[in-house]
Amino acid sequence: MKLHLPAGTAGEGPYSLVVTPESAGWGHAALRILELPDGGAHEFATGEVETIVLPLSGSCAVECDGTTFELEGRDSVFSRVGDFAYVPRDARVVVRGRGRFALASARCGTRLEPRYGPAGNVPVELRGAGSASRQVNNFGTPDGFPFAEKLIACEVLTPGGCWSSFPPHKHDEDRPGESVLEEIYYFEVAGETGMGYQRVYGGPDVLAEVRTGDAVLVPSGWHGPSMAVPGHDLYYLNVMAGPSAERAWRICDDPAHAWIRDTWTGQRVDPRLPLTTAEGRS
Repeated sequence: MKLHLPAGTAGEGPYSLVVTPESAGWGHAALRILELPDGGAHEFATGEVETIVLPLSGSCAVECDGTTFELEGRDSVFSRVGDFAYVPRDARVVVRGRGRFALASARCGTRLEPRYGPAGNVPVELRGAGSASRQVNNFGTPDGFPFAEKLIACEVLTPGGCWSSFPPHKHDEDRPGESVLEEIYYFEVAGETGMGYQRVYGGPDVLAEVRTGDAVLVPSGWHGPSMAVPGHDLYYLNVMAGPSAERAWRICDDPAHAWIRDTWTGQRVDPRLPLTTAEGRS
């Protein structure tokens, strides 16, 4: 299984990135990045997956089940918190607009109702402290959006010079305090020459330099840190799903690094955060 997918190496048709359960070699999580030109339109069938349509750049209208959701979108993932649309399994969907759109998906068994997610309702969390500070936009987590069956998704923005997904953690065992979740990281980096780094270990092993459009798959094992180089803010979209009946995001820290959480007491969150809000760049 190839775990680091550099930009342009896993595209198909209008999609610059395609990750399916089949291509990833697992059972649940999926992600496509749809690129639409000015006046573009793309129709697709959701099949056995539920999907969130999330503008990364640009805006669009999402048509599903006779309803149209107008997504205001954003100039980029670094410009503001975005709105989104949830579309259920067994639906025909049309996306009309211009820009780049994430279609985050998970296999599920129940057909739910289409829904609109306004940017102003997205819970924004500042996590960590000091050089481990980051912003988490919980647009598709169980607490932030309780209307999905399996799909869990969030955005993380890390200021240049900070580390996120730290301490390293995992979610590959079904036990108290931990749930089984496959995970996809999709990256964008501020600045044309920007880069970041992603680590996965304790199972599959990855140490990858990541740039805008790259993805890293995490079927199991510890993952983190996600490192933003100085001068370049780092964005990643996390898409998760698993076999459990309960839609829950429970993690276990690597015991060798869990102590770092205790050092955050008394430290300030990086003053650059939040980088974005629903109103725009902070």
